Amino acid sequence: MTEPDLFALEAVVVGQPKRSMWRRYTGPLLAVSTVEGTPLAQVKDINHQHFFLTRTSGEFILRIEKRSWYEPLQQFGPVRFHFVDGADREVGTAGARGLVKSRQLTLRTERGRRLLLTRRGQLSAEWHLTEPDPAGDPAPEVLGRVTVSSIDSWTGLQQYAVEMVHHLDASERQTVIASVVCLHLIRRPPGEGPAVV
Repeated sequence: MTEPDLFALEAVVVGQPKRSMWRRYTGPLLAVSTVEGTPLAQVKDINHQHFFLTRTSGEFILRIEKRSWYEPLQQFGPVRFHFVDGADREVGTAGARGLVKSRQLTLRTERGRRLLLTRRGQLSAEWHLTEPDPAGDPAPEVLGRVTVSSIDSWTGLQQYAVEMVHHLDASERQTVIASVVCLHLIRRPPGEGPAVV
């Protein structure tokens, strides 16, 4: 059976793989699957600053590079993520600033399109994907939604249901999916406890 094209899908799930509480976990940081559960890709943490997104076949898709202030002070400064393909070309970025960095991510796609991934409210479990509106439209067109939920109340494992409108192209979908990885990294820094910001 042919594996679905990750960036042709309008909906995917990005989540922390299940793991035993009794053994040290050495698997991927995150897994990407169809809504029905078919595995598509995984994210590997290389050194807490570089993360590889690969297909389940092992084929490299892109590298996510995290850049932030000096480690002890990074919570106070902006954080930026750069998406780099196999030819070492930057194919998108995501950035966040402020004390509550999970409130909004600013995205830039390979072709330079700017998008925002904005939390609907401080305690909301949903983020909306929109374009920046200089006129300040209170109801901009929603191009996608990201909804977070816990898949294991005991361990606090998280999953993100990602929905995108049909007219986003493959490179834009790639940026959105990579940005959801960044959102998780902001909310759940590798090697730290389960505190959610």
